[in-house]
Amino acid sequence: MASLISLLSNSFRQVPPAGIPAMLDCILGATASSPSSLFSLLVDAFYDLIKDIAKDERKLDSDQCNHISSFLCAVCHLVEKSGKGVNYDAFQLFTWKCFIPLMKIVHASDREILDQTTESFVGVVIKTNSWGLLEENMVPILIRSVGLSMGMLENEESAVYQWTECSISGVSIQQRNYSDMMEESMFSLSLPISCHILISILDAALQNYPEAPTSKLILAKEYRHAEKFAGHLLWDLCNISVQLLSQSWDHRSCAINFLLPLIFKAFLSYKTFEISVHEKTYVLSRVCFLKEIWSCCKVLFSLGTLERRDAYNVLSLYLSYFYPTDECEDVNTSDKAKEFDIRVDSEFWGEIKRGLVDKEGLVRKQSLHMLKTILHMNEGSQCFPGIPEKVLCQKNSSPRDVTKRGRWADKEAKSLGVGGIYQSIDLFLTSQQRWVAFILLYEMLEEYGTHLVEAAWNHQGSLQITLLLHFSSPNYSINSVNGEIFQNQMSSMEEVFNWLSILWERGLCHDNPQVRCLIMQSFLGIEWKKQRNFAKSVPESFVFGSFIQALNDPVHHKDFGACSSECRVKGVYSSRTIEGATQFLQQYTSYLNARGRITFVRNLASVAKQQSFGRAGLMGLAECIASAATDCQAEWCEDAVPNIVQDESASENDSHNDKTVLLDVLRFVVESSKQHFNHNYRLRVCERVLEAAASMVCTFNVPLEVLLHFISALPREFTDNGGTLQAKLHQWLLGCGKKHCDSSCSSTKMKLLESFYDFPERFISRQHLVNAFVTYDDGDLDAWGFEAKRWTRVFFLVITKEQDLVPILKFVQIYGSKVFREINNFEWVTMKFLIFTLSLVQELHIMQERTADCSVNVRTKSEFGFAESEASFVAEKFVNAFVSALDELISYANLSCSIFSSGIAIEDGNLPGSIKGKLGGPSQRRLSLSTSTSVLQAIMSIKTVASISAWCVQLKSDVSLDLAFKFLWKSIWKIISCTTCDTEIAAEVRLASYEALAPVLKAVISVFSPLALDLIRENDKSVLQKEEGSPLLDSLVLTFLQGINSVLEFGALARTRRAILMNWKWHCLESLLSIPCYALKSGANLEPNATFFSDAAARYIFSDLVERHHWGEMESARKLFDEVPKRDALHMFEEMRSVGELPDEVTMLSLLSACTDLGDLDAGQNIHCSILEMASRDLSVLLGNALIDMYAKFGSIAQAIEVFQGMREKDVSTWNSIIGGLAFHGHAEKSIHLFTEMRKLKNKPDEITFVGVLVACSHAGRVDEGRWYFDLMRDKYKIEPNIKHYGCMVDLLGCAGLLNEAFDFIDRMKIEPNAVIWRTLLGACKIHGNVELGDKQMSSYSK
Repeated sequence: MASLISLLSNSFRQVPPAGIPAMLDCILGATASSPSSLFSLLVDAFYDLIKDIAKDERKLDSDQCNHISSFLCAVCHLVEKSGKGVNYDAFQLFTWKCFIPLMKIVHASDREILDQTTESFVGVVIKTNSWGLLEENMVPILIRSVGLSMGMLENEESAVYQWTECSISGVSIQQRNYSDMMEESMFSLSLPISCHILISILDAALQNYPEAPTSKLILAKEYRHAEKFAGHLLWDLCNISVQLLSQSWDHRSCAINFLLPLIFKAFLSYKTFEISVHEKTYVLSRVCFLKEIWSCCKVLFSLGTLERRDAYNVLSLYLSYFYPTDECEDVNTSDKAKEFDIRVDSEFWGEIKRGLVDKEGLVRKQSLHMLKTILHMNEGSQCFPGIPEKVLCQKNSSPRDVTKRGRWADKEAKSLGVGGIYQSIDLFLTSQQRWVAFILLYEMLEEYGTHLVEAAWNHQGSLQITLLLHFSSPNYSINSVNGEIFQNQMSSMEEVFNWLSILWERGLCHDNPQVRCLIMQSFLGIEWKKQRNFAKSVPESFVFGSFIQALNDPVHHKDFGACSSECRVKGVYSSRTIEGATQFLQQYTSYLNARGRITFVRNLASVAKQQSFGRAGLMGLAECIASAATDCQAEWCEDAVPNIVQDESASENDSHNDKTVLLDVLRFVVESSKQHFNHNYRLRVCERVLEAAASMVCTFNVPLEVLLHFISALPREFTDNGGTLQAKLHQWLLGCGKKHCDSSCSSTKMKLLESFYDFPERFISRQHLVNAFVTYDDGDLDAWGFEAKRWTRVFFLVITKEQDLVPILKFVQIYGSKVFREINNFEWVTMKFLIFTLSLVQELHIMQERTADCSVNVRTKSEFGFAESEASFVAEKFVNAFVSALDELISYANLSCSIFSSGIAIEDGNLPGSIKGKLGGPSQRRLSLSTSTSVLQAIMSIKTVASISAWCVQLKSDVSLDLAFKFLWKSIWKIISCTTCDTEIAAEVRLASYEALAPVLKAVISVFSPLALDLIRENDKSVLQKEEGSPLLDSLVLTFLQGINSVLEFGALARTRRAILMNWKWHCLESLLSIPCYALKSGANLEPNATFFSDAAARYIFSDLVERHHWGEMESARKLFDEVPKRDALHMFEEMRSVGELPDEVTMLSLLSACTDLGDLDAGQNIHCSILEMASRDLSVLLGNALIDMYAKFGSIAQAIEVFQGMREKDVSTWNSIIGGLAFHGHAEKSIHLFTEMRKLKNKPDEITFVGVLVACSHAGRVDEGRWYFDLMRDKYKIEPNIKHYGCMVDLLGCAGLLNEAFDFIDRMKIEPNAVIWRTLLGACKIHGNVELGDKQMSSYSK
């Protein structure tokens, strides 16, 4: 028999499968062998053959496939010869030694051998009626393999075929002789193979159904086993399909490619099944299953690109099975209404619309295919039902002014159906015909060339308007129930415009710039003023989305700023696209009431926060905002609802909130214009934004702080005295008189002034009780300073007469005396009053300068506020107020500054433990909070005294301020003469004293007078007696240098703090060395033979400047830039240039790093401007990376992307900066998209790149993609995950609620999890309401 088997095996290589049965019958007849004995031998031989092939681990070649097919055919034939009721062991041997081993070595892509093998197996089952044997072990194992691939340890209780991880169907596999083979096979089959076998088995079982006279089949015990088996298997496969759709891409592919087609096919014949499961009866209905599938699709739509694509595949499959037969079924209307029809769901149509404008071409094609399936337009016909044949055949000549290319394009377009539609515009078009027009225009955009798009959208006379908006006859009726579903989508003007906006959006986002221009011209070419009712039907989502994005496309603004030379001189920046957009929006908003207009303009301006606008785009946005905000005066707007009537029904608080948010987003538009360098351009943007604000907001209807923020964003050169926008701003502040204003608008100025008068006391006493001891730091002072400066700037824009100043003058006089007399040194109210007073002085100084500059343009006070003479009078009023409080202020400053010389508040020379290691600029002093508060009081009080004294003397020379200047010079000598520096805290206090000294020296020297010489001599004698005629400034300057150098050389100060002290040294020394110049200008007389400096002092000063700090060396200059305080980075940059050192790339990198560390975006933008001005070539990679990193850390994502897109060369750090910046600020989609582009461009990502990508996946909730990227990092790029990667994955799983998987992931980590990972996961447990799981896992881990 062994030789016979060997001969048979060899013959199987030669004989095709079709000849195997006849050959075996001849052998059995000739040898008198029994089929069972030959079957056993062939099974063993086949099993050995499969094991030999499996050892090679190679894909099956054609010879092997033919051999296996013939061999398997022989085995099947011998099993079939046993007839019905084949014995149990024979079928099990065939299953476990032939079929399953073969399935293990067959790949899912080998469809031919896979189909042959499965067909043979199913044939054996059918011919031998082995459904019971198949149901007992085979099916549960196949379902089990599918379940395990989804991470299931056991199936649901409602499943027919029960299995667990260790057992199958309650039958112990150890009781069988073939148990080893079963155990080996249970874990072997892949998911696609298992699904393929299950579907083949189900298909065979369904084919055994009898022809049922009704659409309902009841499966009972007395029916044949195959029928019962089919129902049970269908029940489980329906549940499995739903579960697979919620898993990974591989699982969804198996559900879509294997399970769903046959399930849909089964439900196509039978609508319901009654299934008995564990003595319970269930109804498996088509309606319920399709609803579940649709629910799965809706979930997939929200997950990501891959999931959305799979959802479209499911829907296409559903429509291909059920929809084409819907209208052919002979059912009554009531039965039809009970059927599930996805087309009645508005979400389905919404997804179709989103798919038609998706960025991926495959998704767009799938959406179009589904739409055409519903509309019965998949046959490729371009005919138009309902249009007479003779109309279609009429000749339509092209316009005379069309070029030869255009005429040819017209001819081609007509051949595709455009001509037929165009000829029918005199007819009433049905909804079906409008659908045909829509599909044709869409396919023109999607499939055909530019010339055909031009013909359809341009040469045919705005086809989209003449067709899609040409409504049907009133007598037209819809006959079919199903037809009504999709016809209603084109039955109203709003629905027509929804679909028309899809065409516009697709065209405006087209890859071809010429097509984008054509669509924009087509849209703006509509005479919206004549098409009165159409403008309001354009979807708002289209306006805020694709339309505004297209307005930012440079391709539409080739004529921007080039209308005429006259326009450029006047600073008018516009284009035909911008003009058309403003006209459209003016008509679009004409139907809105006041409240609706505010909401619309707010949403429109908010687009600037969502994307980065170019030069033309931002100007277009500003023009559109102004156009939409302006009341339309057209007479035809009869449908507009009266503004006041509508607004009365809305709550007053909501109205105020809307206006508050509106001003905030308008301020952002103004801030965005500052990145552009052209003065006239910025002026135009600010002008249009101001016009919008003035048209919609009354100044007394918004909180004062919001108003101050908005006006402060406008550049001073536009709003202060002589500014172009001063008149408009002044008119708005004092009462605009627009339509939307109510009767109280006439008292705007009074209400506004009242809020301004209330500000000082609210500002000073807000949030704290009187006599409360409060500490503060530099950050608090900065915030208070900005608030006070905003108020003073706008206040002087509001006042128009002297009486308006009286309450503020009284406040300064009365409150000033009280605050210094009654409140202790540590009272924060005193500090705020000093800040408020200082802001007044600074604003008055600025106002004086601008008034003097604009004195040639004489203006009256009724136009712009105060004239020059009146401004001087106002300033004198403030001089009197300040001088009246100056004595009390000097006493307070004298007491506060005692900390610099006496060491008050320095109780312990050791640095407090709470601030050890604290580094940085002035806002991070290495002092305790109480000591920092005392130091800041001293700095601010003496700075205020100096500023008031210097300003008052400049303005009014006859005022007596001798006491103030005596105090200031005495304080100067005390500070420079102090030698206490034995601890770090003492050194920090000395540093603060020099910080106070710098502004004091600058102020007193700017108003240098003979009295100053006397005070220098007087204080000099108190330190060192000198002979007459000796150098005047030797002792002053040398004492200063020796004192500050001793602090610099003191080892206790941190390096960053020494750099800050160096900066104050340069400021102070610059002021001291400028004394001779100011003294000569003021006419001060020196004693005979007296000089300012001796030769020895001059040499010492020069040596200190040059030799000690090596200013002439570039390397030291760079080092100095690394050490200077971040707030003075630009100042030191200018000083470096002034000594002849040209800035290089390293210097710029240091400056950008300083701005990033400090958090000063404005300074960073200024440095960016300097880089662009000095750049003689493209931006380097290092500077580009630094700019992207800076903008990303500030959250200015739009500017970061703009820099990124402008870089010609990019390295991995460039990609890391932009990908990480986008990810950490919530722009997950853009971050992942850029990572995909990075890989397409063959840029190799590193470990930092994958941190950014994983963070993006976590923010977007993309669990599957996160897993894929994590595996990609390890498998393809061979990057070992570090603690950051593990932390991202734990956060990703935790946020998705996959807590068990997250804990399992931690268990598999190759490194020890840190506290951050545990905190992240335990936080996720708390969020998802499973704290017990977190406690349990932590206890287990700790053990």
